[in-house]
Amino acid sequence: MKIKTISRSADNYVPIRNTQESSLPRNLNPALHPFERAREYTRALTATKMERMFAQPFVGDLGKGHRDGVYCIAKNLSTLNAVATGSGDGVIKYWDMAIRDESASFKAHYGTVAGLVVTPQSQMLSCGADKTIKLWSVNSADYRGVDDQEISNKRGTNGLLKTYLGEHSFQSIDHHRKESMFVTGGAEIQLWDASRSKPVTNLSWGSDNITAVKFNMTETNIIASAGSDRSVVLYDIRTNTPTQKMVATMRTNAIAWNPMEAFNFATASEDHNGYLWDMRNLSRSLNVYKDHVAAVMDIDFSPTGEELVTGSYDKTIRIFKTRDGHSRDIYHTKRMQRVFCTKFSMDAKYILTGSDDGNVRLWRSNASARSLVKSTRERNKLEYDEALKDRYKHMPEIKRIARHRHVPIAVKSAGEIKRVEMEALKKRVDNQRRHSKPGAVKYKSERSKHIIGTAHGHRDDK
Repeated sequence: MKIKTISRSADNYVPIRNTQESSLPRNLNPALHPFERAREYTRALTATKMERMFAQPFVGDLGKGHRDGVYCIAKNLSTLNAVATGSGDGVIKYWDMAIRDESASFKAHYGTVAGLVVTPQSQMLSCGADKTIKLWSVNSADYRGVDDQEISNKRGTNGLLKTYLGEHSFQSIDHHRKESMFVTGGAEIQLWDASRSKPVTNLSWGSDNITAVKFNMTETNIIASAGSDRSVVLYDIRTNTPTQKMVATMRTNAIAWNPMEAFNFATASEDHNGYLWDMRNLSRSLNVYKDHVAAVMDIDFSPTGEELVTGSYDKTIRIFKTRDGHSRDIYHTKRMQRVFCTKFSMDAKYILTGSDDGNVRLWRSNASARSLVKSTRERNKLEYDEALKDRYKHMPEIKRIARHRHVPIAVKSAGEIKRVEMEALKKRVDNQRRHSKPGAVKYKSERSKHIIGTAHGHRDDK
């Protein structure tokens, strides 16, 4: 039988001076200092304070903005510094974010621009309540340098490539990621081929009015739609049939697909919350994004799929980690009105918002980050600070400093009222369950109680 014994060298330990002292060994390695954790905690606390001191999220606005409210923003997925916006007076603008000024501007529609998208060919598709869809070129030199005095001569004529006529007004539009087809929402969901003047297919499934349509960015044959009847419906354009339907307690205002996880999408709801869904099971949401105190008007994923940004009727925007239920940051300005659209930039470093005051604002996604060229030493220091903050983020003082935000008094007051109301509702349900027969009051989780019902793969053909 072979036995291994533990052997220790006396050279690695301090010898015992007298018999009264403890014989516990002490590590003399200078890298393992006895106050290591205390030092790291102090550094993490300092890094958290410095982060809040240098938090300046607002970069600036784009050009002179619009004359009316900005109600839709579209990203160019093939470039980092281009974005298109549409306003309530029917004007669409194509912006160069590098110089923060417009490179093209058109009088596109009579009335509000209801939908806007940038095609893979870097062209713009717009739709409105005037029953038209228009295709615009942003590469022409005819309209560059247009002044406000030349609006009547230039806008609405140069740059227009094609016009599609519909039978009713449109409320949303989205383009296929690769092929030359697009989908529109209004009284019906219609699938269009860019080379044809009439819609190819009608995908409607028992909805009064379609307010949002979105192509899946990975599984490009899947379309998600939100209707005024509080429904969210998924369609497959390969079979031209709906696959799933979910009806919620309140209306959905916007839809965004996760660019990295093909099955997941997020919705912005009228009940002050955002929701994360798995398209394979709509009977329960994956996550609930809280903290807003008014209707969430728009939602968008970052290109990495790790974060979301929401714009709300309460005049603020919030940034969420995809797996967290509460926002990590809130942005607002004194002059920013109700936010109707918001988008991440294609490098995930910036956020664009369009609000009721006509301005298109540019924000940093990380409030304390800077885009300057950093030396290796500075980069290593920032990475070290981030690791320390993540390690000690649950310590009370660090958590308090990192979470503290100054919010407008109206938002703060509404948040306190909402918190009292939600606690009262929860207490009432608990009392009902406590004083009822076992099983009489069914428990519904936070992620499923906003769902009224679901349906699968059945279509009521007219």
